[in-house]
Amino acid sequence: MHQLIVSPYNGTFLVARPGARAGIQIPREMYRQLASIAESRSTLPDWLLDGARTAWGLELAGLPTRDAVLVRPETRLGYGRATYEINKGCNFNCEHCYLAERKFEGLPWEGKARLLHMLRDAGVLWLQFTGGEPLIDRDFMDAYVLAHRSGMLIEILTNGSRLHRPEVIEMLRELPPHKVTVSLYGATPDSFDSLTRKPGAFKLVEKGLIAAQEAGLALELALIITKHNAHELDAMRALADRYGAGRTEYGTISPTYSGTPEPLAAQAPGFLDKTSVFKDCPAGHTFFHVDPHGLATMCKVGRENPIDLMTEGLDGLLRLPGIADAQMLRTGGCGGCRLSGTCRVCRPLAKAYQEAKAPLNTYCQHGSEEAQ
Repeated sequence: MHQLIVSPYNGTFLVARPGARAGIQIPREMYRQLASIAESRSTLPDWLLDGARTAWGLELAGLPTRDAVLVRPETRLGYGRATYEINKGCNFNCEHCYLAERKFEGLPWEGKARLLHMLRDAGVLWLQFTGGEPLIDRDFMDAYVLAHRSGMLIEILTNGSRLHRPEVIEMLRELPPHKVTVSLYGATPDSFDSLTRKPGAFKLVEKGLIAAQEAGLALELALIITKHNAHELDAMRALADRYGAGRTEYGTISPTYSGTPEPLAAQAPGFLDKTSVFKDCPAGHTFFHVDPHGLATMCKVGRENPIDLMTEGLDGLLRLPGIADAQMLRTGGCGGCRLSGTCRVCRPLAKAYQEAKAPLNTYCQHGSEEAQ
């Protein structure tokens, strides 16, 4: 199994180690040198041996190149990142979920394997497994192993309820992910189980966090702030510290991506995120999303005009930049807006808010005092 991945990425060339955050950027000449000996028993060049020691404390002297390094080829598409919604099914029933339907369906294993090979051939280096809840998919472990062995750096976006299972932890210990991000919905069973509408959910997630910490996995907590848990925010932060996890806080609840308003009821007063101005987005250009049936779209929210990769193959992705650009136009009440330069939501998300008939003050500056 490879110790390092060498890969093109958005016009650059990177050396990465699965499970580690640090990386090395190299010039094309060094990339070509490694590509020329990738399948040989030649020893690694001194510059890479020195770099591996410095970046990761990794000793690779004496190992043949083909055993130590996986060199990924340049591709004509150059998509560096993707999210794969392996299944929309979930064992939680969260009040704030942005999925309008959580049907447990998708491609058979043969289709999943073919799709993962296409993601690799599209140039995807960073792959996020998401759902629904990816760990409950019957093919998740096989899909993870295939993606890892194909030279992808993997993030798992999970509710954490299956993370404690020995077979999952053993796989992740052997084939380390780039990151495991667990959604945290509270700091106590009362708040957590209330939002997820799943008795015992909090205890399951705690078991998963303990197992991930003991396995030494790169762990991050996504703190989801709602009316059920806003009073516990400090305790949620303390949980992240307890498990040695990084954390990101999310205080804005969105409608479903299809524009229905049900999740908005979970919004906590006073916790709308109003600090980040939306800027240029690479969705559809260097990044894309794939749903459980192999339909590719610009992102999880902008799902108009999906491309069926299972019938069109990778050539279908040639149309994706144009589809993405069309969805990013300021239309439907946003065209010509004098505040568009400081808008905090992208056009596809604004459209979902508009279709949900959400109050302007939940997503638009025209509904706030600062715009008066």
